[in-house]
Amino acid sequence: MYKHIILPLLFRFDAETIHHTVTRFLKIALSIPGMSALFRSLYVVKDPRLARTVFGLTFPNPIGMAAGFDKNAELISELSDLGFGFVEIGTVTPRPQPGNPRPRLFRLKADGGLINRMGFNNKGAGPAAERLRHFARNRGGRQVIVGGNIGKNKDTANEQALSDYLICFRELFDAVDYFVVNVSSPNTPGLRDLQERGPLTQLLTALQQENRLRPAPKPILLKIAPDLTNGQLDDIIGIVAETGIAGVIATNTTISRDGLATDTATVTQMGAGGISGRPLRERATEVIRYLHQQSGGAFPIIGVGGIFSAEDAQEKLRAGASLVQVYTSFIYEGPALAKRINKALLNDL
Repeated sequence: MYKHIILPLLFRFDAETIHHTVTRFLKIALSIPGMSALFRSLYVVKDPRLARTVFGLTFPNPIGMAAGFDKNAELISELSDLGFGFVEIGTVTPRPQPGNPRPRLFRLKADGGLINRMGFNNKGAGPAAERLRHFARNRGGRQVIVGGNIGKNKDTANEQALSDYLICFRELFDAVDYFVVNVSSPNTPGLRDLQERGPLTQLLTALQQENRLRPAPKPILLKIAPDLTNGQLDDIIGIVAETGIAGVIATNTTISRDGLATDTATVTQMGAGGISGRPLRERATEVIRYLHQQSGGAFPIIGVGGIFSAEDAQEKLRAGASLVQVYTSFIYEGPALAKRINKALLNDL
């Protein structure tokens, strides 16, 4: 029903507008007494065999919602009720920012993908932290793990980027279970320059120093681009070892336009931005496999990119991922996606 009736209707509208409309509807619907329990009964797969303990945290299941869907920590309860074992909020910046001019989100229907150049549009780290504290006080037995994806404001020079990451880290520290350092979005000018070995090592070392001042440090992960060379991936492996961060998320969106079914003129008209969804599946798996094999499985990897089915999830897990995340496929496949994947994973045990 979703793919044949609801999805074609949703696709009649601007992608970003319909995202906000659907999420508002979801919040309203699940605020009705009894609806949250009904959704959990329909979509949550409860089985201890699905649980995964990764970087010291126990995830109720290995399927998470990737950063970008819930930028402002407004949908933790709702996504938990739809069966996700963890939700990554953000990317959050120290100060609110509007992001890039609209339109900035486009569908590649023939490819099962999206192009986005959102530009870290969010309401800021402080308000996100307060919403997360509200969720913690009212979680209603939900066991969902929450990650905080942090970045820098667009108008902050790379030389001052560390200050922005530290502000976000301090604001969110008592409100999230783990952190993700985002230096790999293609939609903030110059951000990917921070992936180079020197500045990235300095950034992660400083965050780890701040982290270790706390009685109970939080896991810090690095989210990387799929467009890195093998040499750069080797650098990532070295940086993880040198800084002692907890792991890597592979991967962010790609700037490559190779192999798309959508005609070139249409893609060109959409303009700049990162591609997510099915076009990313193969490359994301390659990156996961390379990191896992070259490092000897030295650190956990969260796999993300083109996971539309249980087979896609298994592909990432076999390549070396400990957990997986979805986003674009949730739009194309509908609210039962996490349930379908979790049930299939159980059948394979």
